[in-house]
Amino acid sequence: MTSTTQGSAAVAPLWHAAYPAPKIEAPSLTRETVLEMLRDGNNVSGRDFVLVDLRRNDHEGGSIRGSINLPAQSLWSTIPIVYEMFKAAGLRKVIWFCGRVFTWSRKSCCRLFADHIAERGDTRMQSLVLLEGIKGWATAGEEYVQWMDEYDEAVWHKSKS
Repeated sequence: MTSTTQGSAAVAPLWHAAYPAPKIEAPSLTRETVLEMLRDGNNVSGRDFVLVDLRRNDHEGGSIRGSINLPAQSLWSTIPIVYEMFKAAGLRKVIWFCGRVFTWSRKSCCRLFADHIAERGDTRMQSLVLLEGIKGWATAGEEYVQWMDEYDEAVWHKSKS
């Protein structure tokens, strides 16, 4: 990787610049749909979906109950292993989210995983994006907050000064 120059200062390339461009578009789910899925599959062991929290250093304020943390920066090298684990667990939907409403990691990780699913000829598993990320979830009201572990209201309702 090489850095680029912007004005007089060198700018390092973004961490994800080394990864291939995803080929498949990222389908999405609304938080309402995911909340309904959580309610219907209240027993974690009986679910056919997994929620993947892609945050790394900004993993504060809580996360959606039952989600796993797989930082976006580590996904590329682990996709084959993660896929095999999810497949062995009988998962049909992998739902990706991160901390921001609009971000490269959520959509691109979803798309890179979808590419891997397609390359395997797997027509059962889907890779999906949670619209509006964890911030949209945590600020959507009490019915969503009840489905969070380690929820910290102060993190989600900081004043923008």
